[in-house]
Amino acid sequence: MESLIREPAFWTIVLFILPLLLRVPIAVALGMGTIFVVWNWNMGYQMLSYSFFAGIAKFPLLAIPFFILAGVIMEKVGIAERIINLIKQLVGDMTGGLAVATVIVAAFWGAVSGSGPATVAALGLILIPGMAEAGYDKAFAAATVSVASGLAIIIPPSISFIVYGDIMQQSVGTLFAAGVIPGIVVACCLCVAVYLVSRKRGYRGEPRGSASVVLKSLRDAFWGLFTPVIILGGIYGGVFTPTEAAAVAVFYGLFVGVFIYRTLTFRVLYEILAETVAGTSVVMIVVTCAGLYSWLGATVGLIDKVAAVLLGISENPAVILLMINIILLFAGMLLDAISIAYVFLPILAPIIVIFGWDPIWFGVMMTINMAIGQVTPPVAVNLFVGARISGLTMEQISRPAVPMLIATVIALVIITAFPGITLFLPRLMGMM
Repeated sequence: MESLIREPAFWTIVLFILPLLLRVPIAVALGMGTIFVVWNWNMGYQMLSYSFFAGIAKFPLLAIPFFILAGVIMEKVGIAERIINLIKQLVGDMTGGLAVATVIVAAFWGAVSGSGPATVAALGLILIPGMAEAGYDKAFAAATVSVASGLAIIIPPSISFIVYGDIMQQSVGTLFAAGVIPGIVVACCLCVAVYLVSRKRGYRGEPRGSASVVLKSLRDAFWGLFTPVIILGGIYGGVFTPTEAAAVAVFYGLFVGVFIYRTLTFRVLYEILAETVAGTSVVMIVVTCAGLYSWLGATVGLIDKVAAVLLGISENPAVILLMINIILLFAGMLLDAISIAYVFLPILAPIIVIFGWDPIWFGVMMTINMAIGQVTPPVAVNLFVGARISGLTMEQISRPAVPMLIATVIALVIITAFPGITLFLPRLMGMM
């Protein structure tokens, strides 16, 4: 026992988990635990400031603030509202029409914003009141928006894919292509779940307008619908890198806001910049602190020890894969997606190599786990944002989220069992 207490790897775990149980912010738990272990065991604390800076001074990570900025711009200038109106007109008064429309809009918005919480904020202000007015239970409406918004980190562009690609040295463009079909699979499973709940409770959509109304909605939404074509088409066509695509998305959003919709004022621009700075700061502080913790884990031998324990349990790849998925699902209840990537990927990377798993497929599978984690308490960042927007508690919207969580887990099982679903599009496009 005494030798265990003297072991820095032991304190690396304890000084991370204990603050989490005390509700300390994740970045603080990661950073302070790392600083204490490095200082107490004299591992060269002078290098921490350099490592802190080096953790974010990477070209691929530059795409994160740009995609956050692009998503906020397109929300503020009215692109989200126009896309929602179009989808509502298309689904009409079919059973569960607004719930299905919510999933479809969230999937589409995932091709604009790579952040789950940002998607909840962009869509929830419009969709939650709209569904409630149409007779849907407000808690169900908030749960639908919150869970469906997890598609934002599966369907490209995705901040999670950018971080995964940076850690694992994989092509972000290939990860983007690999996420398309799995994102559609998850969206289809969610559509089935919300339809079944809506049919049981008698929820319907709003009557569809005349052909002229539908055409007007299509014209209004055209510039928003064209956004993913520019972003993803440019990446897959080799016109620009994912980081450059993020910058192009920003300028495209500004162009639409100034010259097409004419909704971009100086006041709106200030709100856009303020939200972007706040959102980027949160992401980057987590990236840097998680990066320091990951480095410490490798230095004290924690990563090798945990990997050895996993491999010592079984040599069956199916058993190991099941265990990894269970661990990631539980991790999602406590950690955000970026922290999970930095903490667990160094441990899982050698296991991926040993079993010969494709890292692109593994990255998509892991990201789906992270999407589920965004709506599983106690952290459940998507549910938190959805609760704040709807004026409900997390407990109130957690229960109606269960059928949708089950649907997402079913999609995860399908993607895990059939890697070809994930790898089909990258292979078709000659990226692999």
